[in-house]
Amino acid sequence: MTLAVSSVFSAACVRSAALAVLLERDPKAKAEAALALYARLMAGEAACLPSLAIDEPPGLPGRPARPQLVEPRLLQRRSMKSPEGRAVLLHALAHIEFNAINLALDAVWRFAGMPEAFYADWLKVASEEAHHFSLLVARLADYGHAYGDFPAHDGLWDMCERTRGDVLARMALVPRTLEARGLDASPPIRARLLQAGDHASAAILDVILRDEIGHVLIGNRWFRYVCDRQALDPHQAYLRLAEQYRAPKLRGPFNFDARREAGFDAAELAALAQQDSGADRREE
Repeated sequence: MTLAVSSVFSAACVRSAALAVLLERDPKAKAEAALALYARLMAGEAACLPSLAIDEPPGLPGRPARPQLVEPRLLQRRSMKSPEGRAVLLHALAHIEFNAINLALDAVWRFAGMPEAFYADWLKVASEEAHHFSLLVARLADYGHAYGDFPAHDGLWDMCERTRGDVLARMALVPRTLEARGLDASPPIRARLLQAGDHASAAILDVILRDEIGHVLIGNRWFRYVCDRQALDPHQAYLRLAEQYRAPKLRGPFNFDARREAGFDAAELAALAQQDSGADRREE
């Protein structure tokens, strides 16, 4: 049993336990511990102390020596028509899910003073991201590869670092910006996998998309909660935060059905539709 898993069963508060899991370097142990922690909370076997102040330790997040982290521009693109190309894609998706476990756990321990439901929501997200990671690693093994075999980038954790001092910014720019981009990217990736005859990998993307809609919905819920608490207009607050924290520019095509399910309102969807049509006109 690793340090993280033992901490899950000994910490007095799930927020402290979440930090222990976040520090875990072994990906398999981290995924198992995230699943165990949420299961304990749901079974009523763990307490949550929202007001608990936790000092940040060094070494966040815990992660393995591999994969090598490089600039996004240095990552090679390969055709999904080849098994190697599909393995590279599965590895990239596994890396996203591993980082997503870390992001959800970080929200649990870091932001004190939120309602207990906030911590339960993000532990649920962490457990589902752990499930996704496990599915992708198992599928990657079918191709003769393991997590760490290919280089990856650190864009998701970089935004986590930037928003470490502001729960509103975290909710605005991680789930409802970076993770929402996954809602848009999933259908075309799934289509290319099916075209290549990889139905098993496409089925994993179906699971991920279903759950990620719920994760973005959670982000929208808590973003609006904090906006209400601070008497902020959500639309104006988002624009300000996106500029302040240098959020990536949103580019279509957008998955409007998934975004609607994930809680984006009519004004937000209309702005994206206008942006999409503007891009189409520029390409003509």
